[in-house]
Amino acid sequence: MKRAIVLIAALGVSATAQAADISAPPPAAPELPMPPSWTFRLTPYAWLPGLTGKTTVKGRTTDIDASFTDVIKSTFDNGGTLAALMLDGEARNGPFSVFGDAIWDRVTLSPSSVKSKTLEPGITGTLGTSLNAKSTSAILEAGAGYEFAQLGPVAFDVIAGARYWYQRVELDLALFPTLDIGDLTIRGNRAIGRSGSVDWLDGFVGARARWALAPGQEIILRGDVGGGGSNVSWQAIAAYSYDFATRNGVTYSGVLGYKALYVDYEQGEGRTKYRFDVLQHGPVIGLNIRF
Repeated sequence: MKRAIVLIAALGVSATAQAADISAPPPAAPELPMPPSWTFRLTPYAWLPGLTGKTTVKGRTTDIDASFTDVIKSTFDNGGTLAALMLDGEARNGPFSVFGDAIWDRVTLSPSSVKSKTLEPGITGTLGTSLNAKSTSAILEAGAGYEFAQLGPVAFDVIAGARYWYQRVELDLALFPTLDIGDLTIRGNRAIGRSGSVDWLDGFVGARARWALAPGQEIILRGDVGGGGSNVSWQAIAAYSYDFATRNGVTYSGVLGYKALYVDYEQGEGRTKYRFDVLQHGPVIGLNIRF
């Protein structure tokens, strides 16, 4: 009798254990980290640069020294021209990123910002006083970056890419009796030297630091140096962004910063020489759109 009771109890315990095993859910699979996904940023912006340096057209060299306020004054006071379109963009996936930047502008500088300087060999007479300079330019940039280190809130990227330049420059010169006008166009009391279309391609390498200053706030520092088509070019940028709105998965940020871009390019000699040795620098105002 006792053996029968023990056997029945054992069978009951076994059945209960089997029922518990059947009803218990299987153990959860370990969670795997989500693979990184692409994020995108578009930044339409305004760059308000002044220009310092010298330009040579048809072998005639002039000094340029114009702040952005000088450019604005020339635009409104002297019938000058100021137009610009600018857009920056980036796509990022984990530590990898690709980026691009496009700038198009048309600027007229007044006589107070453009001064006569020198003549190339083979050009006789004197240069005369420059009346103004007109410049149309486009700069297209494309590159890639890789985040190689992160120290606390600061991430560091190495970057490399190429920068394409296109320019057309026109110098208006006063018609002095000794001015050599053999290869210039005459219009009224002015002699006009035109560069025609000039373009070249530079490669560049550089680095970038992205500092998460606080939630929704970031400081970006970037520098690069390059050459190839030009003798040398370099760029430096410092910018601060602040998130002010998020709508439907899209974040909007205001951007304030400062940008400097220098290039020294030349081609030809004598009466065909063209040179653009100019630093452009000034504040940047823009809008980041991230999604």
